[in-house]
Amino acid sequence: VHDYQLMLLPQMIRNKFPNAKIGYFHHIPFPSFEIFRLLPWSSEIISGLLGSDLIGFHTFSYVRHFLSSSQRILGYENTFGKIMVGDRLVKIDSFPMGIDYDKYHNSYQLPEVKKQIAEIKKNTGDKKIILSIDRLDYTKGLVERLEAYDYFLKNNPQYHEKIVLIMIAVPSRTQIETYHDLKSNIDELVGRINGKYSSISWDPIWYMFRSVPFEQLTAMYNVADIALLTPLRDGMNLIAKEYLAAKVNNKGNLILSEMAGVAEELGEAIIVNPNNKDQIADALQEALILSIEEQSERITAMQHRLKRNNVFKWANDFVEALSNIDRSVIKDKSKLLTDPIKEQIFSAYKKSKKRILFLNYDGTLVSITKPRSKAVPDKEIMGILKNLVKDTKNDVVIFSAREKEIMEYWFHDLDVTLIAEHGVWIKDHKSPWKTITNLDNKWKAEIIPILEAYVDRTPGSFIVEKDYSLSWHYRMTDQDFASVRINELIDTLLTRVANLDLGIFEGHKYLEIKSLEINKSRAAAYIMADPESADFIVALGDDSSDDELFKILPENAFTIKVGTSITAAKYSLVSHVEVRKLLKEVSST
Repeated sequence: VHDYQLMLLPQMIRNKFPNAKIGYFHHIPFPSFEIFRLLPWSSEIISGLLGSDLIGFHTFSYVRHFLSSSQRILGYENTFGKIMVGDRLVKIDSFPMGIDYDKYHNSYQLPEVKKQIAEIKKNTGDKKIILSIDRLDYTKGLVERLEAYDYFLKNNPQYHEKIVLIMIAVPSRTQIETYHDLKSNIDELVGRINGKYSSISWDPIWYMFRSVPFEQLTAMYNVADIALLTPLRDGMNLIAKEYLAAKVNNKGNLILSEMAGVAEELGEAIIVNPNNKDQIADALQEALILSIEEQSERITAMQHRLKRNNVFKWANDFVEALSNIDRSVIKDKSKLLTDPIKEQIFSAYKKSKKRILFLNYDGTLVSITKPRSKAVPDKEIMGILKNLVKDTKNDVVIFSAREKEIMEYWFHDLDVTLIAEHGVWIKDHKSPWKTITNLDNKWKAEIIPILEAYVDRTPGSFIVEKDYSLSWHYRMTDQDFASVRINELIDTLLTRVANLDLGIFEGHKYLEIKSLEINKSRAAAYIMADPESADFIVALGDDSSDDELFKILPENAFTIKVGTSITAAKYSLVSHVEVRKLLKEVSST
């Protein structure tokens, strides 16, 4: 699927053909989040694109903008440019589009091209040729380019009658009024500049409003001393590549807008801000006096790069990446809970006499939500838990970082064991809450002011204070901003917690400070100390703290991580939806 007018199409295809392998390439710039979020349909567009298996952009900056928009608008986080959408892995990557390099490089050998070269040289004499070729479009910066050229001529009279700007504007959308107005504006500017500086033997601008055949185009590339390409915004700009490929004598200069995607590849060009007349004028001055040796060195370096990365390599790289998507998915899904493994779980569950089911709450039984207070247990999960506890062989243990009062309020009707605040408090259905170790919370008075300072500096973050721990939550904060604050906060806290026997633990969208004696593994070990040992153990969790639990469980335990991050668990599931499905199947075994 190609380009922006079809951004909704990948998901439409996915809905009709769920197993199709879909690639999408975006041929224009993808805007930054600050611009993209202004669209009323921004979430629909992101969802449409994420129906693909592979999404390609010209440059990494466009990739970064898309990943940022996906995360901030729909909450999709990425790992090295990969986004997990349901049970699919979507890869986002840059594929800089090339040209048919040999076609342009060898064009000078064509008789018609040689004829055109001779004619251009005859008409221009010893004048330096500045070439500007673009489609007539307001994104190409043609008006700004002409104004900069006017500014250059005004401030550099020594170049009068020594240079000529050949400006070709290829007709585009001529029936649209704004494009008609643009053409009128350009016509007036060209007339005004020529009227201001022309002499009997010299016009500073040769202006053509038409398409140019290949032979004439490549002839112009070949003889032009300077290519002036300064779009206000451009996805790639292949004209710059065509110009360089056609320079068989390695003489010439490329002045290129930093707003063109190709500027990321062609660092040897003279890069300018297309809105800065002074900078463009200075670039023209630099290009006109640049030595032949320097020109050759720059063009040779860029040509080698373009020859290696031609249009055929671009197409092959994209198709190969799309073909390899299955292998990437298999690699990333190497721990996914397959049907054969599920059958092993069901069989072991059925044969067992005493079972323990360790279940994390947020992110495992329910989805992570904004705000945190909305993640209450719904009817479906309560029904699943009720079915599990009906079986007297089952000991259901629910872990949570939440306060004990909330846990008891939610689950007081169920015969389950509750572990609150990551292992501080433990309670079974018949007993009151208790701790498994003596804890002190006097240290909180020293840490709270630090966290409060970071809440003030980080909009959207907040503090959760529990009996024996403090946590700084940032799920409602800009993630790029939060990542900076996290590192700052950790550095600040490390000097304070070292002498207080405290640890700093990173969870899903939060940072927790608590006693080193508090952890899920210690709480689990306490539960499993029962003389009547269990012969079936399953543990499910999505948090990094759940790995503490996975590591201490017996070898025959079924440990399952929810999500795609690196884990000590043996298996993984994609989301809480898959967890519920598994628990339903287990309870009905």
